[in-house]
Amino acid sequence: MEKNQGELQVDFVNGAVGHRLRFGGGRGQDIAKAMGLRAGKTPKIIDATAGLGRDAFLLASLGAEVTLIERSEKMHDLLHKGMARAAAEGGDYADIIARMTLLKGDAKVLLPDLNAEAILIDPMHPPRKNSALVKRELRQVREIVGTDEDAADLLSVALENASKRVVLKWPAKADPIVSIRSCSHQIIGKSTRYDVFMIP
Repeated sequence: MEKNQGELQVDFVNGAVGHRLRFGGGRGQDIAKAMGLRAGKTPKIIDATAGLGRDAFLLASLGAEVTLIERSEKMHDLLHKGMARAAAEGGDYADIIARMTLLKGDAKVLLPDLNAEAILIDPMHPPRKNSALVKRELRQVREIVGTDEDAADLLSVALENASKRVVLKWPAKADPIVSIRSCSHQIIGKSTRYDVFMIP
């Protein structure tokens, strides 16, 4: 079976991730700005909803130490294998993976015991009306990790435990998560926005 028709795989070396690493635009990218990476500033980051690990890999490629938390046993296993394959490539890939620490568990439970400057939360997004356009890969991730019904609870825990900022990655046109205070500012791209909550 061809790879693109087979089971989901975490691949940090080839395809979109490898291309983004080489040509992505460095710290000028929206996610880097949202997370507070700028000249002379590289916060320690926790990716509380690791998923395929792509955002964590990008942030680590820009010099950040990133702790990834994934509660799905299957997704955690895919991440572990993907990180091992990238580390085995050596060179820059090994250096990037060395800045990534993978934990398995519920971020709501783990965050209070971690020293987090900046926390990234990228829950499974609400199903789009034009769901036929959702990529196969994203559908596979949703089948594994579910729908993240507790996103608001996770955001609340993150806001209590980050020392500098919490960033919610969310569809650009989606409604804010209810019961959460207004964000400090937003960085809005074509399809994705970053709601940035600065910690006073």
